[in-house]
Amino acid sequence: MPERPRLIAALLTALVVFTAAPAAPADAARGVAVPDFYTPPSSLPAADGALIRSEPLPLALSLPGLHGPLPGRATRIMYKSTDNNGQPVAVTGAYVEPAAAWKGPGTRPLVVLAPGTMGQGDQCSTSLALQKGLVIGIGGSRSTVSVGYEVLALYRLLAKGIAVVQTDYVGLGTPGRLHTYVDRVDEGHAVLDAARAARALTGRTSDVGLYGYSQGGGATAAAAELQASYAPDVALRATYSGAPPANLLDTTTAIDGTELAGAIGWAVNGFVQSSPELEPLLAKYLSDAGRAALTDLSTMCVGDAIFAYAGKKTSSWTTTGRSMTDILRSEPVAKAFIDAQLIGTTKPTGVVRVATGVNDNLVPHAQARTMAAAWCGLGGDVVYVPINVLKTPSPLLNHFGPLLSDQGTAVDWLSARLSGTAVTSNCAGLPQLA
Repeated sequence: MPERPRLIAALLTALVVFTAAPAAPADAARGVAVPDFYTPPSSLPAADGALIRSEPLPLALSLPGLHGPLPGRATRIMYKSTDNNGQPVAVTGAYVEPAAAWKGPGTRPLVVLAPGTMGQGDQCSTSLALQKGLVIGIGGSRSTVSVGYEVLALYRLLAKGIAVVQTDYVGLGTPGRLHTYVDRVDEGHAVLDAARAARALTGRTSDVGLYGYSQGGGATAAAAELQASYAPDVALRATYSGAPPANLLDTTTAIDGTELAGAIGWAVNGFVQSSPELEPLLAKYLSDAGRAALTDLSTMCVGDAIFAYAGKKTSSWTTTGRSMTDILRSEPVAKAFIDAQLIGTTKPTGVVRVATGVNDNLVPHAQARTMAAAWCGLGGDVVYVPINVLKTPSPLLNHFGPLLSDQGTAVDWLSARLSGTAVTSNCAGLPQLA
């Protein structure tokens, strides 16, 4: 490993930033002071990807360099997007211009980094995590833990001279609406509009790659499908989609009762916000305990949810003892909404590397592989990679093991595609792959 990435990795392991602020009783940020920057203006520009505002973003992990900070100079951004109801929405994120030179041909490329699961509270946004590192907030009985774990992938991309823009997604960080967790259209639009916002910020037109794992893998997969219809001006060349939750019914079934059971609450909260016609189902099925859990989870980050809801079953949230997934499957209105979230129905733009752990039983391997096969059937340019990591008793470890073991390879693969190196699809051999 070159010395600069080695030093960054060493510092990363030691990074802990503590923040605390008094919280009002209804403070959704759980004791963390969220800057005023994140509050959207009353009116938004018309164009998707238009830059609403920007400001310098101090990185928690940064080193001085001869020509500027290492690994780069960061800018916090707010940009306009369109949600799944066709309504304008403000989304925040961060753009980082790398200190390292781009050694490939042409203009420095851009990668949109779509984060994995961060939570649903405003304090959980990835741009805030870049500034704070590990965020710990204390506000009376309401505390929070948010970890900026995507920073290693971001810094690996920056070390190659690739500019990176990271989206916070719709509703994550911006008060007034909930984060629409794993919503296919909201996430895909936020990813594509982040590329447009980076172009508006820098004035530079670049080839674009997408990088994401888990929630981020679903977001980049959705963006690759939506690019042709929503953002044909974004020069999308290649996408990395790691462990994508392409089929939400399969994924929620697998998550229920695991360390990440709270994520089901985030999904349901977002579904109801996007489609108020689902509210009568909550009135019909949710118990008082279920309502309290959904309210509680709406302000939590992923660390909070693991501490509070690991091992919980959603059957304990309902008046009938049925799981939330059973209800989503059986109720026609809910089933129609969930079916519309399926990824794998439209040919993606550019080449896509789909990587999934064969032992991943949190975001199931089979449904991600099915998405890749479906894209192949539509004529997509797909490189499917099964990741073999030792299976453990923990679904969470089975899910995050491939993230760590494959990350360097995924970054190298994406960099090679943005350098113009061709790759051969392995769709023809997909039925034989593990």
